[in-house]
Parts: sequence; C-alpha cells; structure tokens
Amino acid sequence: MTHASSPDLLVLHAVRVTGVADDAAVSRRTGIDQETVSDLLPDFEAQGWVTHVAFGATNGWTLTERGRDEDGRKLAEELDASGTRTTVERAHRTFEGLNGRLVRACTDWQLRPTGSDRLAANDHSDPAWDARVLSELVFIDDELAGLVRGLADRLARFGDYSQRFSAALVRARAGEGQWVAGVGIPSCHAVWMELHEDLLSTLGIPRGTEPRTR
Repeated sequence: MTHASSPDLLVLHAVRVTGVADDAAVSRRTGIDQETVSDLLPDFEAQGWVTHVAFGATNGWTLTERGRDEDGRKLAEELDASGTRTTVERAHRTFEGLNGRLVRACTDWQLRPTGSDRLAANDHSDPAWDARVLSELVFIDDELAGLVRGLADRLARFGDYSQRFSAALVRARAGEGQWVAGVGIPSCHAVWMELHEDLLSTLGIPRGTEPRTR
C-alpha cells in the first residue's frame, strides 16, 4: 500500500531538498495548492524551522538547523509508521550504483579533455562525444524509472523524480544542452541531486559519509 505523506512533511521537506524555494516553487514541488503552502510556511518560520532569504535574483525559504532536525524527526517517524525503511535502503543502494555514471556523464557534458588541457570546456563541436553522453543519460533514465517506481509504490512523495528527469532529458536531446547540468532549472543533474538529498535525509545519512563514488 502506498503511503501518502502529510502536508506538513511535504512542505518542510520540499524546502530541504530544493535548498531555497518560494511559495510557488514549493507548491509545484509538492502538488499542494499555493494557499495551503503560504499558510504553512509562516507557521514554520514562527517555529524556527525555516527562514526567508534574498540574495541577488534569488529569494525564498530555506531550512534552519532546527528545521533540519524537525524534518529528520518527521522523516524517521514516517519510515517507522509506513514500514518502508527496507524499501528506501534498497533504492539507495541502487542509486549509489548509478551515481558515478551520472556524475561522469554530467562532467563529460561540461568538459572535453584535449591533449594539452584535461579540463578543457566542451564546446559541443563533436556530435559523437555529445551523443555518447546523451546515450548514457538515456540508460540512467531507464534505470531511474524502475528505482522510482519501486519507491513510489510504497512512499508516494518519491513519485515525480523519474518524470522530472525524463522531461529534462527530452529537452536536452532536442538541443537545449543546459538541461543536462544547468543551474537554476530542473535539469537532469539538479533533479538527480534532489533525489540524492531526499534518499540521504530520509535514511538519516549525513552527506559525505557514503562510500566514495567510483
């Protein structure tokens, strides 16, 4: 049976996995109407769980340390109540096996070493090089679909990661290269990083304590 997370958890956790998000972004991320989101976030601010930040063109809500602790508590309670820890642990192991391939693909999209410069930027003048990277992302997309399906069958809040990754990949394959690893958009890399944070935080694993990706 699929477990549906509470609105409180969905909204607080969306702020965590996105890093900085305004009300509209949290609403889109969770599927919760913006009016409800806009009611909850000031309450969370009063609890000391989130704070509103603005720098440059970026503004929105971000988690405080107290909010991170509260999110972790809610996630642990949900795992116990839903009996889904084993499912998430299995998904995390599968993710770890794919993570190195995703990181290499995104690096190869951004860099194309030459004989004199191993950090030379990829100017995308070699169609075969880019096609190889995109083929690798297609493979990862297929694997991700199975991973997410298994998760979402038990925890509904994981359900959109595969769809969002696939949507970014479609745009990248259509010639919009920024959708591979672009910042500030839900690119393949950005969606992957959100899922990584989601898995780690759900299992209570501090970032940086996983085995090094090879």
